[in-house]
Amino acid sequence: MEYSDKYAKREKRKSFSLETIRFHIQPFYFLLPAMVLLGIFLFLPALLTIYYAFTDYYLLTPDQREFVGFSNFTQLFSDPVFMKSLQNISIFVVCIIIVQVGAALGLALLINNNKKSNIFLKVAFFSPVVMSLVVISVLWLYLLNPSDGLINSMLQGIGIDAQPFLTSPNQAIFAIVFVSAWQGAGYQMLIFLAGLQNISREVYEAAKIDGATKWKSFLHITLPLLRPTTTLIVFTTLIAAFKLIIQPMIMTQGGPLNSTMTPIYYIYQTGFTDRLVGYSSAMTVVFGVLIAVVTFVQRKLAKEEI
Repeated sequence: MEYSDKYAKREKRKSFSLETIRFHIQPFYFLLPAMVLLGIFLFLPALLTIYYAFTDYYLLTPDQREFVGFSNFTQLFSDPVFMKSLQNISIFVVCIIIVQVGAALGLALLINNNKKSNIFLKVAFFSPVVMSLVVISVLWLYLLNPSDGLINSMLQGIGIDAQPFLTSPNQAIFAIVFVSAWQGAGYQMLIFLAGLQNISREVYEAAKIDGATKWKSFLHITLPLLRPTTTLIVFTTLIAAFKLIIQPMIMTQGGPLNSTMTPIYYIYQTGFTDRLVGYSSAMTVVFGVLIAVVTFVQRKLAKEEI
């Protein structure tokens, strides 16, 4: 009898243990499809990219690749086109944050009232966001045409000489900054608008009673209370800016004189046009490390802001 009780208790503990394990494992069954897709389309390509970065993999002769060590990376840091692309993307990131975030805040302040016309303005300002970047790039390619584009026609109408825009090494990257900011500002505008509407009207009324002007209220009330929203917008814009490829691909093909070449576009050209998979993989690894460093700094700054 005593033996049977011990056996029953042991079996009960065993059953309880198995049920507990099944209970804790069950949620992972729901994650399994997503993990399989991530493994196939994210983790596996990332591992293969790191491996190919140390080989001379040529796309047309995949069976003849050999291990070359760090020679791809050595060549990379002496590649003037890649270094120029890093310079271009740095200029683009800084300018797009200033122009796009500033434009989004200005538009949000413009429509932050109860006028009936605001519905039309919201739709008008947000409509470029839902349009394809390819379509927008082709549209602005015609508008910025140096000989018969609409923008130059308007400039000449007010007495300003026609500008080369996309055909000038000094102006092309800034023209792409303008087009990108025009396309993306509407989305950030809605986020700023939500932040503005969360600021209590009583705060502004108290400041007005104390004699504060609209400019002082903006500096000492609006901007400080919008800091979390601004931080979010700046960081999301920063992440999106590093992925720049469509605008230079459609509008300038990386020119003139590589003035609009970006790392992503150069990786694409090297890997799929020149078919140098090993060299393009090395570029991907280096650029990925740079993005990781930026992301780490961004997270640190975000925690300090919060």
